Amino acid sequence: MVKQLQKKFIISAMLAVTILLVVLIGGINVFNYLTTSNDNDRLMEMLCYSFETSTKWNADTTDASGNQNNPDFPPQDNGTKPPDDKKNNGFGRHDKNAVESARYAAVAIDKNGNIIRTDVTHISSLTEDEATAITEALKNTASGTGTYSGFLYRISETKRAEGKVIILLDNGMQISSFFTVLFISVGAGIFGWLMMLLLVILLSRKTIAPVARSIEKQKQFVTNAGHEIKTPLAIILANTDAMELHNGENKWSKNIRAQTLRLSGLMRNLLMLAKMDESSTKLPMCEFDISTAAEDTVGAFIEPAALKGIMIEQNIKKGIRLSGNRDSIVQLMTVLLDNAVKYTESGGVIRAELYGSEKNITLSIANTCEPIDHPEKLFDRFYRGDSARTQKNGGYGIGLSVAQAIAELHKGSITAENVSASASESRTDTTNKQNTNMLMFTVKI
Repeated sequence: MVKQLQKKFIISAMLAVTILLVVLIGGINVFNYLTTSNDNDRLMEMLCYSFETSTKWNADTTDASGNQNNPDFPPQDNGTKPPDDKKNNGFGRHDKNAVESARYAAVAIDKNGNIIRTDVTHISSLTEDEATAITEALKNTASGTGTYSGFLYRISETKRAEGKVIILLDNGMQISSFFTVLFISVGAGIFGWLMMLLLVILLSRKTIAPVARSIEKQKQFVTNAGHEIKTPLAIILANTDAMELHNGENKWSKNIRAQTLRLSGLMRNLLMLAKMDESSTKLPMCEFDISTAAEDTVGAFIEPAALKGIMIEQNIKKGIRLSGNRDSIVQLMTVLLDNAVKYTESGGVIRAELYGSEKNITLSIANTCEPIDHPEKLFDRFYRGDSARTQKNGGYGIGLSVAQAIAELHKGSITAENVSASASESRTDTTNKQNTNMLMFTVKI
């Protein structure tokens, strides 16, 4: 149990750390990507503006004021306005460094689709013919941004509809910078995660140490108390037998015997739970006929159930074999059947089923009863859903915990649910078709 508790602590802590790191690293890289994309967009906007205003679109190369166009950042001669400095992340009209440091090619196309100017002076990896070929492939593309042949391109219509400007930007440096940040952040995240894992493992031992000591003391107390109580219980039973032998059976001796047996069963279950809580517990496993074991166990409850006016219906598939501990499986069945007989009213029905194959065995025990609130809590130790009913029938809330522990030791599971009597008859041919609620325990091994 202690190791399971430590494992759950480590998993919970690392899950929280993982979520935090994923959000942090993801946020960093999303921000980096958006920033890079925005910078590229702003840069190409400036390049388009600069190239457009420095291109001779007609025979008149002067603006309305008679000023010659400046090839860098010239005054606007066609009615267009330069981008707002404040809206371009520093790529303002007078920021020549951003444009001059960019590796790009620019092509101007008139409104008839003819290339009137090609500028590849700002990029060494692209010739004029290559720029022309790319332009021919892109000139019919709608205005916008995209990628082609390893270049980031932007196609922009001129403000006065003289034609189009195509910018081919080599953004290799930006991509390299993006992936550098990505790899560094992921690497740092993995390293941090591993360090946190080591730290959590070391701290978990100290964190759960008080809990582990408390659990160990509880198990030790239960074990010691159980063994100490077994002896006086045996003496009480022996004295009760002797008293009945001399004086005959009476209601007081019967009550003493019943309560002593009840207490003996409680101590047996507590000792069983304490034993199963040990992580090192290994039950001797062997292959046995679980069908025969189920028939024998169910048969032992037919007469006690009949005395209460309860009918037991069984549908047990023959020849099913299981590799497990026969005694503990029989105890599991006994717990479920005893629980069913104990909490079924006179005139009720108990249904026992066993089916499946060696690799997928299902055992189900169902009994008629009132609907149970939160049936999944029945496996909690000392849990009693209906205190009045439990006091009436003498339950302690231990037996089902034992059944769950046995199922888990066999790498199986056990569940509880409210079902209708008719729904539980899927594999049982019975004439009782009452739509009565049944509490069904299903064991899968």
